Amino acid sequence: MMEEPPPPRKMRGQALIDASREDLDLYSAEELNERIEQLQAEIERTRTQLVNKDAKRAAADAFFKR
Repeated sequence: MMEEPPPPRKMRGQALIDASREDLDLYSAEELNERIEQLQAEIERTRTQLVNKDAKRAAADAFFKR
């Protein structure tokens, strides 16, 4: 008996695309506020990652410059 192949992995960023297409009319006001808090937390996490990447890039540039 052959096993079924695993489902294809979602493309990078697909979860964000899916979230942006959700019907928000189905959410209560409380759920929408929770969603906003979660999205703001994700924005902060993304900004922190960007700062870290910029710092690593600056350190590498400083190290390899003559």
